Amino acid sequence: MKKIQMVDLVGQYQEIKEEVNIGVQQVMDTAAFINGPEVHGFQRELEAYLGVKHVIPCANGTDALQIAMMGLGLKPGDEVITADFTFAATVEVIALLGLTPVLVDVDPETYNIDPEAVENAITPKTRAIVPVHLFGQCAPMDRLLEIAEKHELYLIEDNAQAIGATHTFNDGRKKKAGTMGHIGATSFFPSKNLGCYGDGGAIFTDDDDLAHFIRGIVNHGMYERYHHDVIGVNSRLDSIQAVVLRAKLSRLDSYCERRREAARKYNKAFMGTDAIILPKTVNNCGMICSSCDCHVFHQYTLRITNGKRDVLAAHLSEKGIPFGIYYPIPLHRQKAYVDSRYREEDFPVTNQLVNEVISLPMHTELDDEQIEFITSTILNFI
Repeated sequence: MKKIQMVDLVGQYQEIKEEVNIGVQQVMDTAAFINGPEVHGFQRELEAYLGVKHVIPCANGTDALQIAMMGLGLKPGDEVITADFTFAATVEVIALLGLTPVLVDVDPETYNIDPEAVENAITPKTRAIVPVHLFGQCAPMDRLLEIAEKHELYLIEDNAQAIGATHTFNDGRKKKAGTMGHIGATSFFPSKNLGCYGDGGAIFTDDDDLAHFIRGIVNHGMYERYHHDVIGVNSRLDSIQAVVLRAKLSRLDSYCERRREAARKYNKAFMGTDAIILPKTVNNCGMICSSCDCHVFHQYTLRITNGKRDVLAAHLSEKGIPFGIYYPIPLHRQKAYVDSRYREEDFPVTNQLVNEVISLPMHTELDDEQIEFITSTILNFI
């Protein structure tokens, strides 16, 4: 059996090696390193894939979130509501801009932000909601959009983990993750379902004026060279990363289906096992239906409910099986974001999840032998 990787980027590269190498060589030959034709080509192709009017590439996913908030004109002191159970980048940019982060609890089944907790947290100072599409599926967008409209709030989608996922609205309409709110942001970090070979990110919107404003922000506030019309930053996707992303974008749906197939095999092995709670899709489809498009399994995350999550983690390490604990400390307890406004009783789900979740290897190159070894090792331990 080949060595198990949490994410096998080397194996994935073999499938796209020739295409990537040719594209990188063309960039080197033309020296069009910044804002070259590869970047513009990727932008157009991603717009078509997502069904969104504007994709604005940038340097990384954290920048994408920050620039989205700058583009919406949020001001110091404005409150922004987001999930307590997520990676720190989401709250980090809120704090960096002098905004006030407001953390709320999540749903116990999908781990996505709890809409009722969002509505209960709204005050006269609230300006925006930032749902995180966690682990590969969308937050409950029907209800969140309703809340945002009711209270006249911006809705900013943190889509760093769910690019390629589809949300089906209650009326049957379908839209891609990141394209439903006022603005969406994503990351192309190498381990993402659509990842480059360095850092990269993008912002999505259907708003023409907002897109124009953001294109200035990402380029030092310039629309014309040396004319700084708005306060901006330096955040651009380079051409070599765009080559990699174009090669992968054409295969993204295939990548997501291969991840779903691995998740089906995990679920089949663990189904009905005491002390293991399987990941739930928004449609509550335990075995992940053959037509599934709601979950792209950026992570495959179990809950270990017998109090032995950390012991299991040590056991997996001994067996050479990588894993992730996303996330071990809730944001409201992180030193940088501790605030007297937060009470432990406001975060019962998050406080439970941080002690129970464990994510297993999940990528396009997982084979049956590896999945069998991972699942049997866990089942024998349980």
